Amino acid sequence: MSDQSGLAGSDPIAPPLRRTASQPHADVVVVGAGPAGLAAAATASESGASVIVIDSAEQPGGQYWRHRSEAAGDDDGALHHGWQEYLALRARFDAGMGAGAIRYIPATSVWMVQRTPPASPDATPCFTLRLAPSYGPGAGAATTVRARTLVLATGGYDRQIPLPGWHLPGVMAAGGIQAFIKQNGALPGSRFVIAGTGPFLLPVASNIAHSGGRVTSVLESSSLVGWLPRAHRAFGVPAKGAEGAEYIATFLRRRIPYRRRTVITEILGDSHVEAVRTARIGRSGEVEPKSSRIIEDVDAVGLGWGFTPQLELPVQLGAQTRLDADGSLVAVVDQNQRSSVPGLFLAGELTGVGGAVLAVLEGTVAGRAAAADATGEIGSATTAELRAMRRQRSFAEAMHLAHPVPEGWEQRLHTDTIVCRCEEVRYGALSHAREVLSGEDSRTQKGVTRAGMGWCQGRVCGYAVTCIAGAPAPTRAGARDSAASLAQTNHRPIAQPIPLSALLDVEE
Repeated sequence: MSDQSGLAGSDPIAPPLRRTASQPHADVVVVGAGPAGLAAAATASESGASVIVIDSAEQPGGQYWRHRSEAAGDDDGALHHGWQEYLALRARFDAGMGAGAIRYIPATSVWMVQRTPPASPDATPCFTLRLAPSYGPGAGAATTVRARTLVLATGGYDRQIPLPGWHLPGVMAAGGIQAFIKQNGALPGSRFVIAGTGPFLLPVASNIAHSGGRVTSVLESSSLVGWLPRAHRAFGVPAKGAEGAEYIATFLRRRIPYRRRTVITEILGDSHVEAVRTARIGRSGEVEPKSSRIIEDVDAVGLGWGFTPQLELPVQLGAQTRLDADGSLVAVVDQNQRSSVPGLFLAGELTGVGGAVLAVLEGTVAGRAAAADATGEIGSATTAELRAMRRQRSFAEAMHLAHPVPEGWEQRLHTDTIVCRCEEVRYGALSHAREVLSGEDSRTQKGVTRAGMGWCQGRVCGYAVTCIAGAPAPTRAGARDSAASLAQTNHRPIAQPIPLSALLDVEE
């Protein structure tokens, strides 16, 4: 990107870290460079701490502000909300790099974190992070980084539930479609159906329309009446209302159909998506009689049922977790974003899916508090920040309760419906394991059926498998499973896929 955009020049990446006799270390290490990670890094460096930022992407922004390659030229921000906020954050981040206070390691994954309690306040850093390239050669040769305090801002990914035909080419996560458009400036199809639940369906459809695609329908599974008793929470965040008005205007102008209480019951096609079968559902998720219809001439489907926090690293360190309002597992923090593990701070979707504005607030607080702990200063959330976070969190809770994953989705699966796409485990095998082999939790299902043993390690199918495993009777289909079973999908000694060569550099 050019300097006129408010970002760094042609080479915004700091010199890579290299192996040395003494492993690289900093006062604060931040994992993730999305809204929360950028805010944490900028704030920590401005508070006088030395900072290392490790990110799996090639350039900052995260999923929310994913944009075209900066080496290729400017991104005008037309497909982004809060683009000016990103430019301001990025300017602070780049200023920290320019001053030598921030060192940035992109295209790199953290696959293991270990904590060694310090012998004294002046002891060496107590967190050890194991690194590996996230793809390609990565950006640096350092395999280990140490930190006094650690801020995890790893974000989340699309939560999915299976349905017949979702394995066909042309079916993508709704967030995957949006990321494809933002990063490539192109569409992964021409005629789309977007389905699932939650406000996130709106910007995905809007981005498709603005990029020249045709959205034949947006299918929202909820009735939206869940907003009525919680409408007052939206008044505390008026920017959300303004954003919603923009989407409504786009839908009206582009004549995009928006259907409530409607789901896809089957995706049709031989070798690629060709059509979808839809139906209206009742309060208990049952399909309403004579409501089935087929939307033809479709070559792309986007599915989104909210987001799942990426909790592998907090779980490795033993951070306390809980069930959030949307049924997902999230980490527990105090008002300064401290987790139950001393020296570990968490920000963004890890503490509950709440959007970019909340993530920036939490990252700011976490960065300041982490820097204070590392340097012996005093730093905590201000009254204004706490008030703003409460408003954003209240809105997020209302959103989760108004847009739940619909009940009854398991009843619409066929025996041969693939649930785990990596290992091609079908619903019949999972239900048999539950009913006959006592596979009533995700770990048992994994051992018996191989669900979750593939490349994604349960990130795509984990939520569905835990629900299926915890539903011994049809009346409980789709019910929330226990926090313990959900946590099993995040227990990974190796948090991310890595090349085998990464293990060669681990000292005994």
